[in-house]
Amino acid sequence: MEIKILSFEQLTIHTLYELLQLRAEVFVVEQNCPYQDVDGKDQKALHVLGYKEGSLVAYTRLFEPGAYFNNASIGRVLVKENQRQYGYGKVIMQASITHIETDLNTKTIELSAQTYLKKFYNELGFRAVGEGYLEDDIPHMRMIKS
Repeated sequence: MEIKILSFEQLTIHTLYELLQLRAEVFVVEQNCPYQDVDGKDQKALHVLGYKEGSLVAYTRLFEPGAYFNNASIGRVLVKENQRQYGYGKVIMQASITHIETDLNTKTIELSAQTYLKKFYNELGFRAVGEGYLEDDIPHMRMIKS
């Protein structure tokens, strides 16, 4: 999988459309969860795009400390449904973690994780903090890697 990390300003119209389409496919349609995906935060984020043979199959967005949470954070983590058996989730997350630790020079990373993915995030070094909560009617938990 080829990884690209782009600021909002570096996204082409085509790439922006492609990533918004994939986010809607996974978070709105697949999870049957109507929510406001275009939330005004994309302009502050770095967009981590994972391509397989020219098609976007994995994605995250990253925030510097203070831009979303007090800590650096990773959000909108997804892999296209028909590509999940190849380990791309770990690949895109490891690229995201490496970028935060190396290029943003910070070791503490926070995320709001869907509860059913706790084991996945634990394997990447994240630990649950506090009580679970509902976000858009889906159980979530705050997780920290430091």
